[in-house]
Amino acid sequence: MNGDWLTRGRDGRLCVYAFGPDGTAVECRTERTPGGPWTAPRVVGGDQPVHPVLAVSQGADAYAHLVSWRPTVPGESGLVHSTHFQPHLAALDWNPLGHPNKKGDRTGTPAVTVDAEGRAHVFVPNRGGGVSMRGQKQAGGWGPWRDLKGQGVRGELAVVTAESGRVVAYASTPDAILRWRQSGPGKVPVMDEPLDVRARPGTLRALATSAEHTTLFFTDEEGDVCAWRGEEEPARLLRAAGPGPVAALRCELDGYDCTLLAQRADSGRVAFAAYPTELESAGAWWTESGPALPVDARLALGEDAAGRIVAATFVPGTDDLRLTYRKDEPGLALKAWEQPLSGR
Repeated sequence: MNGDWLTRGRDGRLCVYAFGPDGTAVECRTERTPGGPWTAPRVVGGDQPVHPVLAVSQGADAYAHLVSWRPTVPGESGLVHSTHFQPHLAALDWNPLGHPNKKGDRTGTPAVTVDAEGRAHVFVPNRGGGVSMRGQKQAGGWGPWRDLKGQGVRGELAVVTAESGRVVAYASTPDAILRWRQSGPGKVPVMDEPLDVRARPGTLRALATSAEHTTLFFTDEEGDVCAWRGEEEPARLLRAAGPGPVAALRCELDGYDCTLLAQRADSGRVAFAAYPTELESAGAWWTESGPALPVDARLALGEDAAGRIVAATFVPGTDDLRLTYRKDEPGLALKAWEQPLSGR
């Protein structure tokens, strides 16, 4: 899973995307009404089976964009895209995007983000060890696959749309972090000078944190969660609670602009930390919550229709979805974790 698989629709309903138990179909669950009970899981994207990998992003219009790989002929796969306009409605069927190297098997986990005009941009590692991108056109349809260059890319990509509406993408190599940025709307992202920092593979997470900046969170070789905005060296924030990436959310806490991080801790529980946005020097510390989860559990952060912070966990191959909400009191106190009542 790559991206924000916990979303909120235009009508305020929360929605989660995850693979069903057979691992060949993406399913969604949604609130029947904002803040109300949840529906049973429904398949999105039509009847085509897909590989168990999913990228999700949501634009300013609240439309959700989903990207996955699907098998084509034996030994080969192609990327597919679907749009989900409203959580309670059916999503569009999977639309083929082709292959970054024209044909072949899967080349890595895709990532997707949506620009200010509502156009999806799909990024994926290519066979040459770099990154390729394909974006939607303003008039409809898709532009060509573009090789953005790079070498030695490993792990999942992190992509984000800045408050300016421009798309930013990040990748890690054994010796550096790579960043690509758009110079303007609809432009092909261009790679900056690499950052000579070694990040643990699979720990990248990007977040728009101000009108000027996007912040990349990653875990360095020493095991610290770091924050990087490009102009200065990365700032070490706190010790990683566990081995995977953090979930990140910019939100208001007690009247302050804060960044909330969450990560599955080594104990298996979910660890939370918050600090003033872009002020890493203020420090942060973890507080653990909830039951112990399997190592492959997925974690997401969001806000519901009432503006409450919500955290979600999901265990792949099961129906184990759990939610917690911030209490209506100062600080970051959370309610007890709960499981939606509706099943299959």
